[in-house]
Amino acid sequence: MITAAQMRAARALTGIDQKTLAERAGVSLPTIQRMEASEGVVRGVVDTLMKVIQALDEVGVELIGEKQASERGGRGVRLKAAAAQNPQG
Repeated sequence: MITAAQMRAARALTGIDQKTLAERAGVSLPTIQRMEASEGVVRGVVDTLMKVIQALDEVGVELIGEKQASERGGRGVRLKAAAAQNPQG
């Protein structure tokens, strides 16, 4: 699962815009815009969600789920260690 806020934060961390994420994920720009405009957990076609998550993973984003280990708890995003050196893949 990924939230709209996580998507926006992930893009901000990596410095990519919505168009670039859409291209990397192989989905349309309006799809990314719709996903990011939603409230809470992004809903949609599972295949599309997986493509977006994979694209974010490939640019070095680690999604933090609701009950995954993080200092403050809750959902979030962080850069993977190797991606911090080359954020745009």
